[in-house]
Amino acid sequence: MNANVNANAMPGVEPREPAYAWGQRVIALDDLVNDGSHPERAVDALLAARGSVGEIVNIGHASDLNEPVYLVEFDGCVVGCLEIELVPAPHGLLPETEDGL
Repeated sequence: MNANVNANAMPGVEPREPAYAWGQRVIALDDLVNDGSHPERAVDALLAARGSVGEIVNIGHASDLNEPVYLVEFDGCVVGCLEIELVPAPHGLLPETEDGL
């Protein structure tokens, strides 16, 4: 988990622990489109298609939602995702890499 929790977090409410870990492979449950927050792509551009496999490269926290936010790399494009947008990729779906991911 990212140790840098937003200072604006709700007082007395502990940040929710992430369900997924750095380096974990996940699958996009729906088409992920640019809401305007990805500066290198047009608004409404497809960032990752439903069923795309990606790897979690960082984990943050959305204090207003009290939810983890995952930065997931899908084929070279890093996308911010919530847990409801992802599902863990089953072991063996893709060939294992040398580093064990």
